Amino acid sequence: MAMKDYSDEFKADAVALYESTPGATYKSIAADLGVNRATLREWVLRDRERRGVTAAAARPAARPGAAAVASADPDGRVRQLEARVAELKASERKLATERDILRMAAKYFRRDELVRSRFQFVDDHRNTYEVKRLCQVLGVNRSSYYKWLAGAEARATRQREDRILAEEIREVHGESGGAYGSPRVTAELREKGRRVNEKRIARIMRTFSITGIRLRRRVRTTVPDPTAPQVPDLFGRDFTATEPGRKNMGDITYLPLAGGEFLYLATVLDCFSRKVVGWSIADHMRTDLVTDALRMAASTGGRMDGAVFHSDHGAQYGSRAFTALCHELGVAQSMGAVGTSADNAACESFHASLKRETLQGAHDYGDAGTCRRTVFAWLTRYNTRRRHSANGHLSPNEYEHRHHTAKLTLAA
Repeated sequence: MAMKDYSDEFKADAVALYESTPGATYKSIAADLGVNRATLREWVLRDRERRGVTAAAARPAARPGAAAVASADPDGRVRQLEARVAELKASERKLATERDILRMAAKYFRRDELVRSRFQFVDDHRNTYEVKRLCQVLGVNRSSYYKWLAGAEARATRQREDRILAEEIREVHGESGGAYGSPRVTAELREKGRRVNEKRIARIMRTFSITGIRLRRRVRTTVPDPTAPQVPDLFGRDFTATEPGRKNMGDITYLPLAGGEFLYLATVLDCFSRKVVGWSIADHMRTDLVTDALRMAASTGGRMDGAVFHSDHGAQYGSRAFTALCHELGVAQSMGAVGTSADNAACESFHASLKRETLQGAHDYGDAGTCRRTVFAWLTRYNTRRRHSANGHLSPNEYEHRHHTAKLTLAA
């Protein structure tokens, strides 16, 4: 469902994302954000007019090498490009050779490869010693060795196919920003027409060291207010919904910056599709952080009368201002038990995925501007393109679209 209204914060982040992305087009950025191309262009032009800057001054400068190529004569430009291609091919060959050498050396130290490497040793030395004697010394069965030898062609074929598939996996993995594991990679390849098995994808990803990144330490963001009124748990750890806009959940997480500073992110997720319907980023954890996120959710999904909003016992969610906003929007509040993260597990998991896929092993995001743009881009792409396991590996927007289409079909 398209947003009915866009907050000033959303517009500012959209403009900043476009202006800071070299080579980006209105079409590509708009597709990630889920907005109309013309709408994004209007926001950008309006912001430039307000700042009094031109398009050339607003966008990041091109690489010096690119400028040099553009200014050369046609023949010189061709020679420079050919030299660059040759350089890239040489670098690619060097990297491929180093990768193959490391892979061949590593197999002798892997427990699951010991038997196979002993068979290879027998085959490499069969002209020097009797096969029977080699097998006896190495402690392998001679009939097993001959069976291994007979399957050499089939193994070679399978290994070639695995290498081809590994390159396709790398492409999908790279497009996801290094975030996708074997289930989502399998779903992406199947949609492209590849008939693949998830277990095979997982095996190849292990073999070729294609993997995700683990999270680091956490910072406490939930500080309960002992004077806040009691709120019942209307979810009971059931984070599913049969229709969009009926059950929402929210939480706050920290975003580490260089120098030990933090920004804070408040989110509102729709339980039906796990879509991020509202969010707010600030350098504080005051009540405004969570009220801004809920107001965005209301403008995104329209009327919220009768909906439920579930959270932990953070003081922000128990404040008078947040309670008053819930009454204003017709939203019933729900809270899990104090000190029990499982009662808000879906939000915890969402924030873990966000930081794993945006930090990718780094300790922090750098400065505040870079952090805001990075997280904003991930949040919008999460809705429009990122596959979610709870949706059968469909993006939240696509999952909702198919739900509405099915309802219209049944109604007809």
